[in-house]
Amino acid sequence: MPLHQLGDKPLTFPSPNSAMENGLDHTPPSRRASPGTPLSPGSLRSAAHSPLDTSKQPLCQLWAEKSGARGTHEVRYVSAGQSVACGWWAFAPPCLQVLNTPKGILFFLCAAAFLQGMTVNGFINTVITSLERRYDLHSYQSGLIASSYDIAACLCLTFVSYFGGSGHKPRWLGWGVLLMGMGSLVFALPHFTAGRYEVELDAGVRTCPANPSAACADSTSGLSRYQLVFMLGQFLHGVGATPLYTLGVTYLDENVKSSCSPVYIAIFYTAAILGPAAGYLIGGALLNIYTEMGRRTELTTESPLWVGAWWVGFLGSGAAAIFTAVPILGYPRQLPGSQRYAVMRAAEMHQLKDSSRGEASNPDFGKTIRDLPLSIWLLLKNPTFILLCLAGATEATLITGMSTFSPKFLESQFSLSASEAATLFGYLVVPAGGGGTFLGGFFVNKLRLRGSAVIKFCLFCTVVSLLGILVFSLHCPSVPMAGVTASYGGSLLPEGHLNLTAPCNAACSCQPEHYSPVCGSDGLMYFSLCHAGCPAATETNVDGQKVYRDCSCVPQNLSSGFGHATAGKCTSTCQRKPLLLVFIFVVIFFTFLSSIPALTATLRCVRDPQRSFALGIQWIVVRILGGIPGPIAFGWVIDKACLLWQDQCGQQGSCLVYQNSAMSRYILIMGLLYKVLGVLFFAIACFLYKPLSESSDGLETCLPSQSSAPDSATDSQLQSSV
Repeated sequence: MPLHQLGDKPLTFPSPNSAMENGLDHTPPSRRASPGTPLSPGSLRSAAHSPLDTSKQPLCQLWAEKSGARGTHEVRYVSAGQSVACGWWAFAPPCLQVLNTPKGILFFLCAAAFLQGMTVNGFINTVITSLERRYDLHSYQSGLIASSYDIAACLCLTFVSYFGGSGHKPRWLGWGVLLMGMGSLVFALPHFTAGRYEVELDAGVRTCPANPSAACADSTSGLSRYQLVFMLGQFLHGVGATPLYTLGVTYLDENVKSSCSPVYIAIFYTAAILGPAAGYLIGGALLNIYTEMGRRTELTTESPLWVGAWWVGFLGSGAAAIFTAVPILGYPRQLPGSQRYAVMRAAEMHQLKDSSRGEASNPDFGKTIRDLPLSIWLLLKNPTFILLCLAGATEATLITGMSTFSPKFLESQFSLSASEAATLFGYLVVPAGGGGTFLGGFFVNKLRLRGSAVIKFCLFCTVVSLLGILVFSLHCPSVPMAGVTASYGGSLLPEGHLNLTAPCNAACSCQPEHYSPVCGSDGLMYFSLCHAGCPAATETNVDGQKVYRDCSCVPQNLSSGFGHATAGKCTSTCQRKPLLLVFIFVVIFFTFLSSIPALTATLRCVRDPQRSFALGIQWIVVRILGGIPGPIAFGWVIDKACLLWQDQCGQQGSCLVYQNSAMSRYILIMGLLYKVLGVLFFAIACFLYKPLSESSDGLETCLPSQSSAPDSATDSQLQSSV
């Protein structure tokens, strides 16, 4: 791509006060350029042959005057003579300029967003259970590890979005991705410093009679101190990813046509959505490999002591992030031909109702700490922006809460294993979340939605997903479990009456610490082999499952003697499974369908100098009010549906058995609450939105005329470059 550089002096433009009166230009053509900024003949020839390079052309200047004390709307742009070459400092070879386009930076930002989603939202959620098992962590400790990402992001968002918004965005982005890669390497570090994972396999602890000496062995290892290392890795993830979803979005929006911006942002966020799906699939596959690669073990993947190769994914994603950061660091502050798009964006801007908007339009606004209070004050006085932030917080609460506990919901409703539930949820998220995110931006572009029409589209999507939430009024019947929901004879037990001990297993000395469910031939599920009264003798059926004969608590239906039990949970026969999955897909699809339009509306309701800072503030609100409390709120209500808690040597552990009807009811209440709030926020934001173009005739005269042949040709060239 040819490079056009300015002379030693910056190119400036005359003041509107001296050049324009009542919207008419009275300056002679020979005097349109400032005397203090001479242009060389080479520069003039370059500008004539490069209509896309707007830093070489006079930019539109606005002077709108209304009757009364209406104030002045002004757009000022001053080119500082900065290079638009792609490279690293003085090293900018011509071969790299083919990447110096919106599509080029979009590719690398998508790669970074994909790696971030795969690592933070994919690998982390997949390996949490393995980390608890390997490093003796409690659930609250693993929860703190997961929350360290959001805590770091909240601490850095104001600083990064404010100063990075007026700085060199690609450098902020590149260093952030590099820091994110270092966080992944730090997260994998405990595998190499904690020593080998060695366990003793005691098969007799779960059969009848049990080995009581193995019930509560002292397993204090000191490995829990590695919690701090994991938190440090997550903290680096949060700091590094902070510029990605604030500065990255605004950098894309600044360098493409406003009508194409939703498509670019949708592709960017689609990559971020596909990342967690890939993390679930790749992370699940790696967990089938033993953590100590190259060593043989008697453990199987079904064993509660099994620990998979959780660390491999973090090494790969960390190295990939470091390599991705290098090209991002080479991009210029602005892509060639990007300044002209600022005038187009101004026509969609939300109207501010005070004189401070003039100061906010200054290109130097927001570059010093002195402007921070005014920036915050302008955002707080923007009701559309505040309502969009609150609507985003309600959506984030549902997204984070349901993404964390939907696998658990599927596992309980359909009687699946944890890996099967995670895989099934991944199959739902890929087409629903990724497709909804991409199509949201596509519809905004295809339907040419502007201003309040974008917010109306968000309102429509939220209403449809609100109706879809009603599917949680349905539920699958819980599989009857002996001693929990049914007696050992098969009759139902009153709620709250738990008794795992019966005359048939009283002599087995079963321990409540070892949960390993089996399915009896009578259709009941039992807590363990010991509670089913099964001896150690086993055989394998045609499906490869272990079958235990002569279980004293399992009645034989066809002949005398005892029945048998099969390792694992009983299969669910729920007839509502297809209906539940279809409507869950609809809820996910329409929730993500409104994400890019809502982001587009946010970018259009604030002025250019504030857009990065506004996204940073919005992310803080979304995380504090939605992202952080979302999983906590959903976890709290789901715990209310627990029927049987794990007994860890007298201390309460995680929930083992849920009541399906109560779980569906609580999720329905939470979903309706937050979706109704989202509908209200979007509706009020649509009502209060007032575009700047409705009160300024001068802005419209600055936009290119479709009836003008030269401008039409320029627009077509711009479109092809995008």
